[in-house]
Amino acid sequence: MSDLNDPRVLFAAERTLLAWNRTSISLMAFGFVIERFGLFLELSGREEIKVFQRHISFFVGESFVLLAAFIAIFSIWQHKRILRSLRPVEIPSGYNLYAGVWVNGIIGFLGIALSVYLARGFL
Repeated sequence: MSDLNDPRVLFAAERTLLAWNRTSISLMAFGFVIERFGLFLELSGREEIKVFQRHISFFVGESFVLLAAFIAIFSIWQHKRILRSLRPVEIPSGYNLYAGVWVNGIIGFLGIALSVYLARGFL
């Protein structure tokens, strides 16, 4: 429980949540690029290494996307723990506490959907 009685604690927690949001979006984009680069190598590469490279890029890219989805969802849990520790005096009246939580939840869901889409295209 915070003893500062200062709304800046809430805003710092929200900045941290949004930083995790940016991190998960970046990891998701990086994973997508890795996975699609394997498809590019399959289309333009030599016959001997096509399949091997495609499998590696798929699994590495898929891992990044799933890691990003996990980070987005885990950061929601972490942020809710922080919110429970705040006192009412530290929360400005009328302030929406759950906008960032909703955004991270949507990002996590979209990461899982992207992972399913990539897996469906691979198989």
